[in-house]
Amino acid sequence: MTKAGNIIIIGNGMVGHYCAEQLVMHGLHETHAIHIFGDELHDAYDRVHLTEYMSGRDALALRLHVEDFHAAHELTLHRGVRITGIDRAAQTVESAEGSLPYDTLILATGSTPFVPPVPGNTGMAGLVYRTLDDLDMIRAAAEGATHGVVIGGGLLGLEAANALAGLGLSTAVVEFAPRLMPVQLDDEGGAALKQRIEALGIQVLTAHATQEIVAGETHRHRLIFADGTSLETDLVVFSAGIRPQDWLARDCGLAIGARGGVIIDDTCRTSDPAIFAIGECACWNGQVFGLVAPGYTMARTVASTLAGEEAAFSGADMSTKLKLLGVDVGSIGDAHGATPGSRSYRFIGEVDGSYRRLVLSEDGSQVLGAVLVGDNAYYDTILQYVQNSIKPPADPAALILPRGEGAELLGADALPDTAMICSCHNVTKGAICTAIDDGCADFSSLKQCTKASTGCGGCAGLLKSVFETELEARGITVDRSLCEHFSYTRQELYSLVRVHGIQTFEDLMAQYGNGGIGCDICKPAVGSILASAWNKPITDPLYIPLQDTNDTFMANMQKNGTYSVVPRIAGGEITPEKLIVLGQVAKKYDLYTKITGGQRIDLFGARLEQLPDIWLELLDAGFETGHAYGKSTRTVKSCVGSTWCRYGVQDSVRKALDLENRYKGLRSPHKLKFAVSGCTRECAEAQSKDVGVIATENGWNLYVCGNGGMRPRHAELFATDLDADTLVKYIDRFLMFYIRTADKLQRTSVWRENLEGGLDYLKDVIINDSLGICEELERQMQLVVDRYHCEWRDALTDREKLKRFRTFVNDSRPDPNIRTVPERDQIRPADNLPETVASAGPSHWTPLCGQVDLVENSGVVAWHDGSQIALFYLPATENTSARVYAIDNHDPFSNANVIGRGIMGDLKGQLVVASPLYKQHFRLEDGHCLEDPTVQLRTWDARLENGKVEIRAKTETNALDLVTA
Repeated sequence: MTKAGNIIIIGNGMVGHYCAEQLVMHGLHETHAIHIFGDELHDAYDRVHLTEYMSGRDALALRLHVEDFHAAHELTLHRGVRITGIDRAAQTVESAEGSLPYDTLILATGSTPFVPPVPGNTGMAGLVYRTLDDLDMIRAAAEGATHGVVIGGGLLGLEAANALAGLGLSTAVVEFAPRLMPVQLDDEGGAALKQRIEALGIQVLTAHATQEIVAGETHRHRLIFADGTSLETDLVVFSAGIRPQDWLARDCGLAIGARGGVIIDDTCRTSDPAIFAIGECACWNGQVFGLVAPGYTMARTVASTLAGEEAAFSGADMSTKLKLLGVDVGSIGDAHGATPGSRSYRFIGEVDGSYRRLVLSEDGSQVLGAVLVGDNAYYDTILQYVQNSIKPPADPAALILPRGEGAELLGADALPDTAMICSCHNVTKGAICTAIDDGCADFSSLKQCTKASTGCGGCAGLLKSVFETELEARGITVDRSLCEHFSYTRQELYSLVRVHGIQTFEDLMAQYGNGGIGCDICKPAVGSILASAWNKPITDPLYIPLQDTNDTFMANMQKNGTYSVVPRIAGGEITPEKLIVLGQVAKKYDLYTKITGGQRIDLFGARLEQLPDIWLELLDAGFETGHAYGKSTRTVKSCVGSTWCRYGVQDSVRKALDLENRYKGLRSPHKLKFAVSGCTRECAEAQSKDVGVIATENGWNLYVCGNGGMRPRHAELFATDLDADTLVKYIDRFLMFYIRTADKLQRTSVWRENLEGGLDYLKDVIINDSLGICEELERQMQLVVDRYHCEWRDALTDREKLKRFRTFVNDSRPDPNIRTVPERDQIRPADNLPETVASAGPSHWTPLCGQVDLVENSGVVAWHDGSQIALFYLPATENTSARVYAIDNHDPFSNANVIGRGIMGDLKGQLVVASPLYKQHFRLEDGHCLEDPTVQLRTWDARLENGKVEIRAKTETNALDLVTA
């Protein structure tokens, strides 16, 4: 087909690429030749999640499209080709490749980081945080450095600070304004954010103007501030805002905004009818938009206009929800209360540094905006009130009060069809309803059809709620099955296990499953249920295939494939002798040591084969496993209480010891954390735990369902002035009721929020025995307590179990990819190296290891000529012979050698292994990644022959035909 003309897009960032997708969606690639020019050599990548590149993800994982997107749609992508000029009269663009004519030109050149003209801002004192190449330069500058500074305390500046901290640098943020995030937050919000970030060990200097950067004495550089003070550092990253990249438009004479940016009308057309501008380089009504969502809306407008459709850009909601350095921050609508006559409600949590502000119109009839610091659980509800002008509740303050006291979330059924669910892709509730009516009956199909929640992902929770509500409104039963293998919820499976006395995964599958061998969802969930119900050793061969790597090896896997070791230090109490042992062990095995928030000592960097030796020494010294690797009771934190403190009214340490020793080893849907404070001064922070106990003059107050972490929740007062026996009785009942009724991976806080009847109902069940089950709950708990065993002691006394703790089953060498670098007198992991492709493998069948080295329904790893080969073994059944699969042990998404420690299962009839780090699934037959078809692991032909595992280089023959019994 002859093309009608050329459409050229200058810019291959998120907005430029999205514009190309929109042109394709409108069929314009069939009528026009489309060219995309990008300065970078990379494919278009996700800048919203750029920080993940610093934490181990590679550029490929951030790519926004499948590998053959451009070729499949006959688009021409010019990677690394910079446009140097635009000739409007001739309608051509100029580059090193020559001149190319256009009929329509779309400027998507984005923005550039603004680097203030501070003397000395060169080299490692003039870094920026914008592109993958910028991040590579920051990583290189951090080699041998100990301290880093970010100049700029806005959104991107705090992301950059997070990256520096992730590189192990002591980090400081310097902000010219009197508060952090001055555009989004008010003074109180900025102060709350500062408090939280400083609590993470990052120094924050607000109202500081950097005058110059000179050579340092103890570090590479010294920042001199306007007030005469200074700060020494090894590298400086500037994140002081952005400027529209509009020089091409200026040079060719297009109209430019007063503060920069290419002026556009409502169709995104510039002062030249043949040229459009979108994204951060565009200026609409005097505004330049620095978020991706408005850029996407502009791209849709241009594509629709070029396709002959009516479309107009009418501005954008600049509401923002994100997590900075682990801290939730949200800004909605008129966050500063700039609307004349507006009034505000404020909630200030001085203890945990949380802050929420709700802005209402003068007459209180409309919610105008909000500021949230510390908990974005309120964001979706308030955003809908603002965007859809929903009348606020009778007491508007309820929208920002702690959930135990305030209004419940706004129901999906209360939203109008015009409610914006996904602002990145302009998806309304009405569009979701239409997609459902057109046949989208599962969540993944809905996302694929509408693209909702495929941008920043912040709307996922609300999207799921709307989807399920609308399905139910249409009389469609919402499938809440655990997974494809079990048509039951976790709660229902727990009841089946208890009622029928089921003790193995195989029996549960045979009686209530849908067939198959299970997957990485149901296997760990059932393993947890069996442990909660019967407390059998998780190291039993029957249970090993069910466990994630942490439970399998009874240690927490870190990003480089090593493990952390956390012995139990009940109540935080430890003798000097045991402290010395921990130091000796850490020194002997070169482990990084750190005090945890739960009053324990974490030892990082243990290789797989070192774990048994480390634990043998710890057990000999009187330690036992701390269960830090499991969804189980973790710690019972305590203050010193009445034994030492002048304010203490009860012995909180003794109580913490009693509770931890009673509930240690208890498996549950999610981790459990306790704390005991000896008085109401609350030094143990009991009101932020799943179970919190605070001493009174008359006994103990019990708090339940709190947690810290990514969504903090204040625990609720459950009962007061309890004696010791009643306290334990109530905790027994509470925990077993939670274990019986919670969903998989559901914290007590979320479980409590979903309980119909709320706290009053929970009290009625636990205190008043309204369901008549309390005696049974107590018996179940006592069974678990009586069957407690130290899982590491159990493993160390069984030679067969110890065979699992080998990096390679046929070689004694350690993993050569595990490397460390020195840092602050200790060590940290060096960046994982991409795989160096070794030989393709032997051309003829070659013995690799013995069949006895394999683990049924699970994986091990063997070494062959520089290659690490993960071997997964399916034993013979009545209908099938034994099978073994050989696949590369290298995880391409983390560059760690860990695939052999993943869970083997089947998804839609395909045998797969789930990476133990980031859970991508790889087909055992051919190594293809289900989540990203462009990624493939090497595989080898494998068979069992005369008690040996043999491999050879992959042939076209199906592996199923090559294995013998």
